[in-house]
Amino acid sequence: MSADSSLGDAELHFSGNEADRREGYRLWIKEMNYQEIGNHTKVTEFILVGLSRHPTSQSVVFWTLMFLYIVTLAGNSLIIFLVGGNSQLHTPMYFFLGNLSLLDLLFSTSAVPLIMVNSLYNFSTISYSSCFTQLAVRAFLALAECFLLAIMAYDRLVAISNPLRYNMVMSSRVCIFMALVAWMTALLLTVLPILLFPISFCGHNAVNHFSCEVQAIFKLLCSNTISLEIMMIACAVISMPVPLTFILISYLCILRAVLRIRPTEARLKAFSTCGSHLIVVTIYFGSLIYIYVRPQSKISHNGDKIISIFYAAVTPMLNPLIYTLRNKDVKAALRRVTCRLKS
Repeated sequence: MSADSSLGDAELHFSGNEADRREGYRLWIKEMNYQEIGNHTKVTEFILVGLSRHPTSQSVVFWTLMFLYIVTLAGNSLIIFLVGGNSQLHTPMYFFLGNLSLLDLLFSTSAVPLIMVNSLYNFSTISYSSCFTQLAVRAFLALAECFLLAIMAYDRLVAISNPLRYNMVMSSRVCIFMALVAWMTALLLTVLPILLFPISFCGHNAVNHFSCEVQAIFKLLCSNTISLEIMMIACAVISMPVPLTFILISYLCILRAVLRIRPTEARLKAFSTCGSHLIVVTIYFGSLIYIYVRPQSKISHNGDKIISIFYAAVTPMLNPLIYTLRNKDVKAALRRVTCRLKS
């Protein structure tokens, strides 16, 4: 079943008043995604439903995403520039912060522009190869951020619990090695399921989402998915619960070390250095758990789309704001750059 024939069938429903058209959309989406497959025609492209059932909301979504994306680009680019251009920020903490900003910049760019474009069209299409390229890139960047946040927690643990040996333990070589491990492990966990378990689609190609979101795509599989699901669960355990557990253990150790610090001011300063990271971890893993860990239904809901937009557009925008607003070193570096530009 091709995209053209699918849209042709859909038009049979889209006549009459607004209520009839919405009911036609609902029935068509349900039929396209969930009826028993009898015609095993190879899928070459997908139809992205997005907000086609709510055309009045499309322009609102477009301009909202435009604003969020511009702020994301500006904020993360600024942090990368400040970390790279200021010798005072050439420390392990800011090295990993620069990596985090790069990940957020790439992740937002891999998702938001396509969602913006698709929000302006009814039933826009995307080719099979483009869809899975986007899916793989987004999975790789999301997994890399999970591991990087865990490394940042370890960095804070060493800085607070063993400050005298901090520079030796977190040397530049060690920092680069740890960052490479995070990126390469994410790449391996992304590529393995693709290479080991090829998948196929047949007949139904309407994705009830703005983009190629993994949960929406997997509802359309007609190949045997048991082995793939087991592999994905294993990858999910390695990429989410393991880093999150490591982060929680690290912060328990940090809390124990901080409570041993006698001066109250020093204790508050130690808590402050961890506050930004804890906020980012809570927002990021909270969004991931809601999207991927909760029980999945066979029907895609509009609420899932909104949470996915929050995860793709809002979270990468918040990270630089959280770090710049709460971090004295970053604000000081920004003031120096501003003064230099004025002079």
